[in-house]
Amino acid sequence: MEKKIVRVGNIECGGDELFLISGPCVIEEEKIMMETAEKLKGISERLKIKIIYKSSFQKDNRSSLKYYTGPGLSKGVALLAKVKEQFGFPLLTDIHYPDQAAAAGEVIDVLQIPAYLCMQTDLMVAAAKTKRVINIKHGQFLAPDNMKHPVGKCVDSGNDQIILTERGFTFGYNDLIVDPRSFYHMNKIGYPVVFDVTHAIRKYGIPSADAKGGAREFLPVLSRAGIAAGVDGVFIEAHPDPDKALCDAASQLNINQLEEFLKPLIELHNVEVKFREKSLITH
Repeated sequence: MEKKIVRVGNIECGGDELFLISGPCVIEEEKIMMETAEKLKGISERLKIKIIYKSSFQKDNRSSLKYYTGPGLSKGVALLAKVKEQFGFPLLTDIHYPDQAAAAGEVIDVLQIPAYLCMQTDLMVAAAKTKRVINIKHGQFLAPDNMKHPVGKCVDSGNDQIILTERGFTFGYNDLIVDPRSFYHMNKIGYPVVFDVTHAIRKYGIPSADAKGGAREFLPVLSRAGIAAGVDGVFIEAHPDPDKALCDAASQLNINQLEEFLKPLIELHNVEVKFREKSLITH
């Protein structure tokens, strides 16, 4: 199946240009959101990489009631709308329940289905009916080719504007592993594929504020592996001060390190595109 090009704002997801999904894990105070967006804007202009701004108005899978879950739908979407108005980024956010889809879809360009929820039929149908682009995160419990099932629910609901995102498999206890074969299988489904690198290094069962809750040392090697395997975009949560972030503090990348982090990935992606084109000619 030929891969579908999915347009998000001025971004052709699935084309030859690498794109980035980035922003704080969860919506925090306006100053942090705007500072992150301003720095992303500069990175986008200098590196000529197109960016979808991501932040969640709700994190409904926190491991304790004591942890911050976000400002909620109304306040969160309103703040994301300010980011869009001021910086021009298309927006991505999670939805967790069917009744959130329509309201979020009035502002948000890409509705994201969390990995744990990718098989929830009512949620998928509600998201699809908004006609927004749907980013389906690969469930940690699913074989990658089985992502055709949530894709099928979305298509059967009248929406084929789909992106698929890999974020690792549950491996043993409290760990994730990224299998490069996953990129191959999900590419075969026929929609743009993104690699969520920062969630792939999370350590389950350890609070995200704990330094042991993530393994940032693996970010470079994992991201390069995904690019070489032919992903269309990378998902890198970024924050001005990750150690003080209200969610996923141990895995988000410092926004001040993001530009240098991206440079070799863009170069590698350009090589991969040329290899892909050469392979098509050869075969």
